Amino acid sequence: MPFLLIIVVFYFLLIRPQQKRQHTWQDMLSKLKTGDRVTTSGGIRGVIVSIKDDAIQLRIPPDNLRIEVVKSAIASVTQDDAK
Repeated sequence: MPFLLIIVVFYFLLIRPQQKRQHTWQDMLSKLKTGDRVTTSGGIRGVIVSIKDDAIQLRIPPDNLRIEVVKSAIASVTQDDAK
């Protein structure tokens, strides 16, 4: 019985929150669109220029460089306060 209790506690404290974060991240990736400001997991910030199946082209200021990153490298969508 104590072993079962430990498994239940681990599920609710470790496994379930991680699954919720993973689901939220996957949902965010599916809603990406051209013009969104994003930050990659490497800390690069840019604006989405085009989206392919598994890759995204970003425009990086101030020189308007264009780089291509895999979709899974997107860590977050940045919100503008100016809009």
